[in-house]
Amino acid sequence: MSSLLKDIYSPAFYDRLSDVLLQTVPSFDKEKFISQIFDKDFENKELKARMKHTAQVLHPFLPEDYGKRVDLLFDIITGLRKNNSGEDGLAFMFLPDYIETYGMNDYENSVRAIEFITQFVSCEFSVRPFILKYGDRMLAQMTAWSFHENHKVRRLSSEGTRPRLPWAMALPELKKNPAPVLPLLENLKNDPSEWVRRSVANHINDIAKDNPDIVIEMAKRWKGLHKETDAIIKHGSRTLLKQGHPEILKHYGLESKDIQITEFKISTPVTPIGGDLHFSYYLHNQEQKEQTIRLEYGLYYRRQNGSLSKKVFKISEKVYQANEKVKISRKQSFKLITTRTFYPGLQQLSVIVNGEEKEILDFELSL
Repeated sequence: MSSLLKDIYSPAFYDRLSDVLLQTVPSFDKEKFISQIFDKDFENKELKARMKHTAQVLHPFLPEDYGKRVDLLFDIITGLRKNNSGEDGLAFMFLPDYIETYGMNDYENSVRAIEFITQFVSCEFSVRPFILKYGDRMLAQMTAWSFHENHKVRRLSSEGTRPRLPWAMALPELKKNPAPVLPLLENLKNDPSEWVRRSVANHINDIAKDNPDIVIEMAKRWKGLHKETDAIIKHGSRTLLKQGHPEILKHYGLESKDIQITEFKISTPVTPIGGDLHFSYYLHNQEQKEQTIRLEYGLYYRRQNGSLSKKVFKISEKVYQANEKVKISRKQSFKLITTRTFYPGLQQLSVIVNGEEKEILDFELSL
């Protein structure tokens, strides 16, 4: 993925950036900047390396005083906005990286830099080293930002403190004990921005992986407060639901009794890599009343060592009427993808109803 994305750092990008730097940075030398960017190793650099390289090449062109450098970065961002140069563009992640690289020892100036820069391009990755270094002081700032007028800063307060933010530096203390960030999640649970609320839901899902009891208690406390809050906690409980955690299933009234699965079959018992696995079954709600039924299926992928690794996929969650019987048909693609390697041989497929694995069948994945 990064090998494809790295080309966002292109000659055209640096030409546009240099035009803004010419207008904002005193005595900026465009020719020198471009020549140092495209050094002999540039082509071999991947996305993150090019991002860091951009920050490092820019550094000598800025004032020696860090506070003045921050002020100049604000001017650069203002110039980029005037130039319509791609707010929230991935290429501008070199700006947060600059703060992370050169500002770790200047808390005050870095905090005001993060607050400003994240309104142009997210600082969710670069804020994490400051959390690790400054601890409670930085967490208090993140909580204060949960009240910020700008939704991007509010989102940062949640996204930047996620204990399991993908591709980001780990926050091991928050994995063990997320208590310091729970107040900011409370502040954001009714946020008007869907972007912020989505971050809160993902944050809660992160917490659920290490501290499920905290999320279950939160689900009970937030229930019925608002439709958006209900949606946040439901999405934040998705891992617990996939795991079939008894307490969260009980919370959502997902019981598997009086639900019958019949005629479960795989119509492609030998599925080639690159093809589709087809399966079907009949679902019968034998209750004399309607009930909510969550349908999932589990795929036991064969690993290189021959063991099986389960991954759960959701089909639907909806209300079925008393005595309602329906046929469920689905397919699962085994097309080659970069994020998973398929190994031929015996695999398994299961039907999951309201968190309970009902039936399981074998199938073969072939070359």
